[in-house]
Amino acid sequence: MQEGTDSVTVWIVYALLGIGFTYSYPTSAFDDLRNERSETTVTYIYDRIDEVNKACQFVLSSASELKAEDDRIYSMKKELFFVNGDWRQEVGKDPIMPFDDREVQSEYLGNRTPLNLASFWLVDIDRAHRSKKSLSVSGFMVMGITIDGSFMDYGYQGTPEFQMWRSHSQMTISFQGIYTESKKNGGERVMCLLGSTMLPSREPDSANPWEWLKASDSSNQPPLSQDDQILLVLHFPVTFNLTSRAIRGELRSLNPKSNSKYFDEVHILSQLGKSAMYEFGSEKIVSRACDPYPYDDSLVYGGISNYKGHTICEILKEVAWDQAFTVVPNWRCNGTDEFCSNLGPFVTDKEIKESDGSFKGVKLYMQEITCEQKTSGGNASSARVSAVFRAVSPMENLYTAAKRSGLNNMTVAAEGIWKSTSGQLCMVGCLGLVDVEGSRCNTRVCLYVPTSFSIKQRSILYGSFSSINNTGSSYFPLLFEKLVQPSELWNYFRVSGPNYKYTKISSAAVVLEKNEPFSVGTVIKKSLLSFPKLEDTEAFELSLSVLSEDLTLHVSAFPDPIPKLQPPKVDIQMEILSVGPLFGRYWSPQNGSTAQEETPYHTKSEYTEKQLLLNVSAQLTITGKAYSNLSVLYLEGLYDPHVGKMYLVGCRDVRASWKILYESMDLEAGLDCLVEMVVSYPPTTSRWLVNPAARISIASQRTEDDPLYFSTVKLQTLPIMYRKQREDILSRRGIEGILRVLTLSLAICGILSQLFYIRYNVDSVPYMSLVMLGIQAIGYSIPLVTGAEALFKKLATETYETSTYGLDDSQWFHILDYTVKLLLMASLLLTLRLCQKVWKSRIRLLTQTPLEPHRVPNDKRVLMTTSAIHLIGYVMVLVVHSMRAGQRSIRTKSYKIAREDSRGLWEWETELEEYVGLVQDFFLLPQMIGNLVWQIDCKPLRKLYFIGITLVRLFPHIYDYVRAPSLNPYFAEEYEFVNPSLDFYSKFGDIAIPITAILLAVVVYVQQRWNYETLSKMLTFGQCRLLPLGSRMYKRLPSSSKAFEAELVSGVNGNAGQENDNENDDVE
Repeated sequence: MQEGTDSVTVWIVYALLGIGFTYSYPTSAFDDLRNERSETTVTYIYDRIDEVNKACQFVLSSASELKAEDDRIYSMKKELFFVNGDWRQEVGKDPIMPFDDREVQSEYLGNRTPLNLASFWLVDIDRAHRSKKSLSVSGFMVMGITIDGSFMDYGYQGTPEFQMWRSHSQMTISFQGIYTESKKNGGERVMCLLGSTMLPSREPDSANPWEWLKASDSSNQPPLSQDDQILLVLHFPVTFNLTSRAIRGELRSLNPKSNSKYFDEVHILSQLGKSAMYEFGSEKIVSRACDPYPYDDSLVYGGISNYKGHTICEILKEVAWDQAFTVVPNWRCNGTDEFCSNLGPFVTDKEIKESDGSFKGVKLYMQEITCEQKTSGGNASSARVSAVFRAVSPMENLYTAAKRSGLNNMTVAAEGIWKSTSGQLCMVGCLGLVDVEGSRCNTRVCLYVPTSFSIKQRSILYGSFSSINNTGSSYFPLLFEKLVQPSELWNYFRVSGPNYKYTKISSAAVVLEKNEPFSVGTVIKKSLLSFPKLEDTEAFELSLSVLSEDLTLHVSAFPDPIPKLQPPKVDIQMEILSVGPLFGRYWSPQNGSTAQEETPYHTKSEYTEKQLLLNVSAQLTITGKAYSNLSVLYLEGLYDPHVGKMYLVGCRDVRASWKILYESMDLEAGLDCLVEMVVSYPPTTSRWLVNPAARISIASQRTEDDPLYFSTVKLQTLPIMYRKQREDILSRRGIEGILRVLTLSLAICGILSQLFYIRYNVDSVPYMSLVMLGIQAIGYSIPLVTGAEALFKKLATETYETSTYGLDDSQWFHILDYTVKLLLMASLLLTLRLCQKVWKSRIRLLTQTPLEPHRVPNDKRVLMTTSAIHLIGYVMVLVVHSMRAGQRSIRTKSYKIAREDSRGLWEWETELEEYVGLVQDFFLLPQMIGNLVWQIDCKPLRKLYFIGITLVRLFPHIYDYVRAPSLNPYFAEEYEFVNPSLDFYSKFGDIAIPITAILLAVVVYVQQRWNYETLSKMLTFGQCRLLPLGSRMYKRLPSSSKAFEAELVSGVNGNAGQENDNENDDVE
């Protein structure tokens, strides 16, 4: 069919676009896409011209003639489109598409409200079929219902034109039709299009048209039927201004109502965007709200300085572009419940009304900002500003809501003026759809960009909605704000420097006195440890800025103390706004003179006697369900750099009903400032011995019967890192590298001493356990093969010792790593040499007594016994750990090593790797078993060897016990082969494993000190004999020491010349 060919053609274009429905590209991105599309050789077929003219006769009848040479034709593709507009269908019996809402109430989606969104693109203009009143055009529209907003990257490369899954439905319709212009409604650009798509089939029962939806799986597509009788009419305004910006559309079926493909009419609503040129000229309507200018705004915070510079347009776009504003509760309202619960001029939904004036979770977006600034006489300047304010319900997806373009009762289109003489942006606001007269323009919008801040004023932009209706307002003036971030201060205020006014220092001093009593521990702490402080060698402002960065916290945290059950994840964002006189960060010499830059702070007179405490202000954001009442805290207080503690007074954003807020007479600017907070920072020195985590304590100063009271919150963060902590990391990693070198050197010394020892004690060589030597060889091989750290286990958390700091490129570390690898190779080769000597010594004994092979020591029983013991031990560890993990309610499947550079390991694999380390720690176990099996009466191991290797294996446990652990309850598998929260390298393991290893060394020493018969007699108590009677099975066979040693050294297997029965004395 021709229609099918047209549909496929449009699908090809659609695939080339590669764009999604709800993803709103910037205008430049759309331009790039259109330019790329225009370069393609896709041919559009216009085979339905007669059908279009017939169906669109009502449009052509009112169309005006097109100008012969109209330059707008060349820009139509860039202007006649919209993204994420709203659509609604008239209530009837024939819906256009189904929607699977079975997961609407899921925890992941958060009970969000489904959104009906539609986007349209014009893809081709056919100038060959041009008439006096029309042009032939092609386009396509994507419309759907979604909750998660994930429309992009689906179904654009040959997939069906209708797709659905749970919480999401979307339909793509290809169109061809005509473009006309009309003088109605002040001038319109109208497109009348015929479309083709695949419609989902409805059931005959109109009460339940989507019966098949209940039984279908989310992965199955519904039954579809092709429909090419779809009419779309779009009305674009010719002029883009305050009262003329709406794009209206109607989508209806041309099929008879009896046809199963018929659907009720769909209404589409959007607005012109950045691609259209906004025309300022609504001065008459603006004067309703802003004459006289400036408006006497009683809602302005007292004592606040506002921005009056020359870059207001740049600041507005940077502050407000795609940024969510916070709506302030109606804490000053004293009226009826309906009056105080209204969200300003917006017509609110059920969820917002239920907030009872607290507006919890309600956000406000400032969209489609257009700003024209001009300079007046002297240093004065002014600007004209246009924007659309969109209120967003807590039930909406914020990302999707920010990209919506539909006009409704939750949008206010505004236009107004700003003058540098007052710093006030005064605008008139029009709710929803606006007529030419502006009859719905009954709102005054005032915006300010403050340059002075305090604990009660933390907004980089704030404003209000108020009514200009002289007959009485139906709502209390609505306040909104955007909280400041330190990084924004430099971006927005390059010339006029902001300032901070401290008002709670005296209250913070009371918190300090209460939480810092004099103690001996405090004195020791001040004298031995160092904490973040002002650097003497740096300029004053730079030193303050560095300290501000060090005190900033962006890290996860958990309750302190750690509960038995797995704690819920908490994210801490603590921004330091000011330290001392510095507000924000020091980025440029503009913040101070050159002389100030070169002057260290300790030479400044104002700080020679006031270096003990520093004024600070901060902003704390806690993300977590359990801390919703403390989601945002504005902080101010004192920092003591000698103990690393911050004593703060907090003001929290209370989200209670307007009645509670109004009746709480002790609120300050609507904030609960009866909050105290103490932050303890880890020291900058000795981090490898002290847990580098910060501790936070937040308490309410209210009584427990107060509705604004909350229980004390204590949190401990994951390890944090200071700005100049690289040197400390280098120190710790360097220390561990040096310790690896020293311990491996000690191990090599022990192996060499054993090699020299057996030169003079040849008869005892066969009684060295090959299993013991094999375990050591494997232990030296693993780091060489896998690249794992030797002996000491490298800690790799989210925020601590990561390669992002470029430490892996340090030449010093490369030298250490190569040294460790060389020592590992040397240890492995020497151990293999020991294995060779033992193996050849046993071959030598076997050649001497070929008829009595049972008298030659054999490791078969030793291997079986050792394997059985370790297998039982490993199973017991798994069982015990599974029981402990079950008590902590940690699911096994989610218990994986959280490392970016390694694959995820299941719990049993992690335990197995850790148990390999335990087997190496107990390397003397096979030798002890062999001594019992072979009933030795010699000394196969030198004391320096087995005691030295034991110390080498135990030193990591001692180091791990002394060094403070870096706890991470969410990613407990922080170690490469050891896990401090599990069994082997826990505090208990760091004590139990060394004790067990020492006992093994003692047993081996006793076995070599006294022969088997002596020990058997010593361990006989009456009729009870702990060791069986001695056997002559493994009685040492005579050998020629000189000939045998020569054979061992040369590696030649031959007969010895003459046997010597005299045994050499032990060489110690």
